[in-house]
Amino acid sequence: MNPKLSLVIGILCISFSPIFVKLAGVSPIGSAFYRVFIAWICLAPFCVFRQKLKINKKQLLISIAAGMVFALDIAVWNISLLKISATVSTLIANLAPVWVGLMSFLFLRKGSGRLFWIGTLIAIAGMVVLVGYEHILHMELNAGILLAILASFFYATYIMITKNIMAGIDVFSFMFYSMLSASIFLLVVNGSMHNDIVHLSLKVWLCFIGMGLICQLAGWLTINYSLRYLEPTRVSIALLSQTVFAGLLAAFLLHERLGFNEIVGSIIVLAGIAVTFLKPRNRKANTLV
Repeated sequence: MNPKLSLVIGILCISFSPIFVKLAGVSPIGSAFYRVFIAWICLAPFCVFRQKLKINKKQLLISIAAGMVFALDIAVWNISLLKISATVSTLIANLAPVWVGLMSFLFLRKGSGRLFWIGTLIAIAGMVVLVGYEHILHMELNAGILLAILASFFYATYIMITKNIMAGIDVFSFMFYSMLSASIFLLVVNGSMHNDIVHLSLKVWLCFIGMGLICQLAGWLTINYSLRYLEPTRVSIALLSQTVFAGLLAAFLLHERLGFNEIVGSIIVLAGIAVTFLKPRNRKANTLV
């Protein structure tokens, strides 16, 4: 599959996540666990049958670490979703491109380029328009906002870890071990918090299945595949469009009305993403013969 097409499909899939979390309305850590665990259950037979379990020790350790970071990301973000509005939480949690750009510069000594930062600023400005600047100006750093900021950091860390391993490992192998790690980690957290993750209604179980198959399995298989071929900075900025698609899905599935600022903001976000995918022109000095 074309990596860019794969990335678009993945973003569409994970955009359902806040919809399912809101519809489930149960423990956010429990939602995070079943999202990963159900996806792993579906993936495991394929990996065993196709002999996708053989990886070296270094790849195994990185996969386990990536899984734990991802578990922290979705757990912290799910908690923030129940403390502040879904739109604001998604907005802040998707500021990962800023962290990715800084990490690439500080740790890899790799500049992201002028077009990346221009596109990032345009996309962030678009999300501010989408939410409404007056809400941004009057926000206080409550627990929900701080958790969303922390989730964005975990999000960026996962992208950076994934990029470093995806070039030399099969996507399915990586997903098998990373999701197993995330599932065990989240199960332990749920147990320590004494969360009831068994006695749930049919509606909640259907939401969990949707999260596992659509958001986690289909979504992150396609995103991780794109990370094998695309720069992590470009992938992270493209993931900003999750806010746009989540808003459109909420309007369609939850009958939430889109305002003028949300439509304009969505267009600006997509324009910013498009800028980051532009290639700078090679300037050649004109010589007179």
